[in-house]
Amino acid sequence: MASYTVTQLAKSVGISPQLVRWYEKERLLPAAARSAKGYRLFDEHARKRLEFIRHARALDFSLDDIRALLSLIDDPDAPCAKADALARRVRNKVREKIAGLQALDEELSRMIAECPSQSVRTCRVLEILADHGQCLHAEHPDVREDFPPRKRRKA
Repeated sequence: MASYTVTQLAKSVGISPQLVRWYEKERLLPAAARSAKGYRLFDEHARKRLEFIRHARALDFSLDDIRALLSLIDDPDAPCAKADALARRVRNKVREKIAGLQALDEELSRMIAECPSQSVRTCRVLEILADHGQCLHAEHPDVREDFPPRKRRKA
């Protein structure tokens, strides 16, 4: 049976070794065996599980969603309804983000179209940004990621 060090496992799925260690700490990956020198050794099951986690994250499933999905994988006779419900919820969130992005695109397109681009004094883009009341949409959905990213505090 194949075994992977943290670095080999990370490289095989395209993530950092630190993320592999974090997934193990969060118990999304099973605890690794240890080599005689104390290195973590993961098996093919862990690699496949890590690929699942990475793919689920790419599809915007939260870590709690992934925990729930992994628990379903660990119980193959369980009904699929929970996985289906989680996927539907994530899909609905994605659709909300898409609608928000479409609204932002509409707003930005209007701002650009209305801007004569001759001088800052008559710049419609700056006027609209300075007066939210001139926007087409009263509330813009928050579709951006936090910037700069918040750092996690150590407990």
